[in-house]
Amino acid sequence: MDVTVLICTCNRRDLLGETLDSLAEMAIPESWRCEILVVDNGSTDDTRAAVLNRAPDSRLPVRYIYEPALGKSNAMNAGIGTSDARVLACTDDDVRVTRDWLTAGCAPLLARSDGFAYTGGPVRPIWDGPCPGWFPRSPCDLWGTIAILDYGSNPFSFEERRKVPLGANFALRRDLIERIGGFVPCLGRSTTRVLLGQELPEFFRRARTAGARGLYVPQMEVFHHIPAARLTPAYCRRWWYGKGVSRSRVDRMHPITELGVDLRSVAHVAGVPRFMFGDACRDLARWCAAALQRDAAECVRLESRLSYFVGYTCERQRARWSAITHQSAPASIPPRSSARVAAGLRTDSAHAPQRWIS
Repeated sequence: MDVTVLICTCNRRDLLGETLDSLAEMAIPESWRCEILVVDNGSTDDTRAAVLNRAPDSRLPVRYIYEPALGKSNAMNAGIGTSDARVLACTDDDVRVTRDWLTAGCAPLLARSDGFAYTGGPVRPIWDGPCPGWFPRSPCDLWGTIAILDYGSNPFSFEERRKVPLGANFALRRDLIERIGGFVPCLGRSTTRVLLGQELPEFFRRARTAGARGLYVPQMEVFHHIPAARLTPAYCRRWWYGKGVSRSRVDRMHPITELGVDLRSVAHVAGVPRFMFGDACRDLARWCAAALQRDAAECVRLESRLSYFVGYTCERQRARWSAITHQSAPASIPPRSSARVAAGLRTDSAHAPQRWIS
């Protein structure tokens, strides 16, 4: 198998249907052997039926597996473990891919002419409600809150600009995963009230330590649904609090940051790098000035940064005083030969005439 399109889903039957419909319109090179793999992570709606109804008309074989261990990282690891493809192209269940998405994102990885181990591309918004006036129209920190991304129209190496792709739009070679491990279970979306994330930044910290390089591909483009409920200051604060919690966990695993700062060598207060307190004080002063000027956009941005600081600090205190531990080790991913066996145990052959495989 050359490429597995991997989609993790939970209770998004209708949006998943849109994603599968857009995948059916993709341009696919004749020489490529590809499949679609849907990992159902504990859905209680008719997700299985949504895939079943579209599978017979799909141009690609469709596989479905059910992963009962809740959490985005668990679902990703389950999908990777049952795929024997050389490349995994990953997107979300609320995304529409463009016609050239698969070719643009996977061709550099299958060719290996430049030695790239992963790719990523733009994520553009589909507004499900009016975009509020305070939300920035040009790229900034708040774009990550609702998972949209645009690094421009020219390709570049992610390592050169110290950037990472978004989880809604990236592809990677399986041999990289076998070398450095899968995703860490204590990161990424789960059933907790805290909006955890940072599973991809953590993964790419390990990848870069191993010498892997990634390519930004402007033509690898997807469109992402943005629910109206996420276009609120309250959601921004909640998301950034979760990012702070997640980033605290990542920094404990990898004390050297992507900017090259060794957190083991900086002063700490209550387990938190001291420079973060200075940043928070400056943000609070700027927020007061923005509030006096009634600058709503700047207020939301600074409230988000302060929420990040609170989340980071709370997680550090919890880690210092609580006996609770997290699964902070990356999942072990079997080699491709073992994945073929695992896939055979859980599903029929990917080459069977039946397009629905359960």
